[in-house]
Amino acid sequence: MSDAVARQEAAPQAVRHEEANRLWLERIVQSQRSGLSCLPFHLGLDEQSYAELIRTHFPALADQTSASLGSLAHECSELREDLLEMRRDEWEELRNLLLGSRRGEAPEEAWMASIVAAGCLGGDHLWRDLGLETRESLRTLLMHNFPSLAERNVNNMRWKKFLYKQLCEQDGGYVCRAPSCEQCPSHHDCFGAEV
Repeated sequence: MSDAVARQEAAPQAVRHEEANRLWLERIVQSQRSGLSCLPFHLGLDEQSYAELIRTHFPALADQTSASLGSLAHECSELREDLLEMRRDEWEELRNLLLGSRRGEAPEEAWMASIVAAGCLGGDHLWRDLGLETRESLRTLLMHNFPSLAERNVNNMRWKKFLYKQLCEQDGGYVCRAPSCEQCPSHHDCFGAEV
């Protein structure tokens, strides 16, 4: 058992909640800085929220800017930011969906909603677009922060597909053309193994 897991099990629930999110945020930030996610430099957060996240959890990174990452990383981050801006309405709908099922009122939950929504705009599996190690890590993150929403994924649908299906069911304008998942010719795309 790792020290982090041992600390989580020994700590009160509120401390475990904050520590778990800090560990996920650390992984997401590291992955973004290493070019292993689809997220822009600010992770999908506005500058004020991003600054608060860094100040709260990663003060050693406070002086880092996207320009300090190197020219290629900076260009990629700028492009990702532009793409996020072009799809801002979609991002807001996804963020609001997540915020509507957040566990409590911790700022980390709001940050996670923005980050996960930004990850949904990427072209790979959501766990990869966030820079997480496994699909199971994403499931745990979603269950931890947005339990009432994540619990509805009873058929283990791929998370991005699941979130967009939830928007569809809320009349969000993201319409699936199949009358049901069982009749859909893309069933494997939504429920197949993620490799």
